[in-house]
Amino acid sequence: MTPRVLAGSLLSYVYNHWLTHVPSHHIRRAYLRAYLGACGDRTWVQMGCRFLNGRKVFLGPRNSINFGCLFDGRRYAIRTGSDVSIGPEATLLTLGHDPQSPDFADQGGDIVIGDRVWIAYRAIIMPGVTVGEGAVVAAGAVVTQDVAPYTIVGGVPARPIGTREANLRYAFNYAPFLV
Repeated sequence: MTPRVLAGSLLSYVYNHWLTHVPSHHIRRAYLRAYLGACGDRTWVQMGCRFLNGRKVFLGPRNSINFGCLFDGRRYAIRTGSDVSIGPEATLLTLGHDPQSPDFADQGGDIVIGDRVWIAYRAIIMPGVTVGEGAVVAAGAVVTQDVAPYTIVGGVPARPIGTREANLRYAFNYAPFLV
């Protein structure tokens, strides 16, 4: 194990097993600003979230990351736009295995989340997926393919179930005290 991998593992361990349970957003945020690839202004990460290789996780400004989310940045990057809401216990996976590989080879890709995307409770975003601006991912959906802007998807695997108005103007100003 190289010193760099060891240091990254230690940083992940400290956050995922200790700091994520500290009921002070200011302490967690200070650590995340140093640990993540980026943590935008007024982005709030609630307690219980976990990051696998935070250096490849880039959170945009004014994101609301609810409790219990998992961000898997082990080999590929995760990038969110601005005013993104990620619901409780959502999972963003950038790495998996090729089920057809005789030697269980890895396969994966970057995840890109556009501006004003809403990912609901326990949704799963699979490797290599782009979720377009203003899209909505319904609770429990498993997204295996790109989602077009302003499209609402749901189900397993996720399929379009509606559209969202394109004239979105909101900007999150969420500032909880003890989450």
